[in-house]
Amino acid sequence: NRQRYNDLYDLFTALVLSMNETMLMIDPEFEVNPKKAVSRIYRDIRFSRDKTPYKTCMWFSYKRPGADMNEFPVYFFELSAGMYRYGMGFYAATKRALDAYRSGIKKDPGGFTAMVKALDKKKFYPEGEMYKKRIDNSLPDHLQDWFQRKNLYFMKTCDIDEKIFSPGIVKLLEKDFMALRPFYEFLC
Repeated sequence: NRQRYNDLYDLFTALVLSMNETMLMIDPEFEVNPKKAVSRIYRDIRFSRDKTPYKTCMWFSYKRPGADMNEFPVYFFELSAGMYRYGMGFYAATKRALDAYRSGIKKDPGGFTAMVKALDKKKFYPEGEMYKKRIDNSLPDHLQDWFQRKNLYFMKTCDIDEKIFSPGIVKLLEKDFMALRPFYEFLC
């Protein structure tokens, strides 16, 4: 299956290269080298209970070089056998990153609400674990779910369809990634 993997890797490389200009408009510091952005097939099994040597999905991500994925948000696209998904957010946000995020909500709750409504229209919804107890009772109810996040990312999940096999996938990803830009900047 090596040739099949190489063919898929080449397609992912082409996808990353075709999106680089748009992604550099979002953040000029993004790592755009496909060798750094595209996932590898081999899993690191040293510390995993699952000792299968290969990954069952493939992805690419745009992040700042050397930046901790727990401190800075990351854009991503993932393909597996039955679906694809893409979005932006933290891999596993640190306390410092979440404190800055919460501080931003408190600083401008109206601006934050407007930004969230814009994402709703694009069908991006927040995902990630939440605290069970309220952290701050001074915020209005519509902001509590946002404030309670332990982790935060926005994602769209799609069944494999004709879009994934067409050149239109580039425009779709670019358009949706640009729609996430205000929230990316907010999280940075």
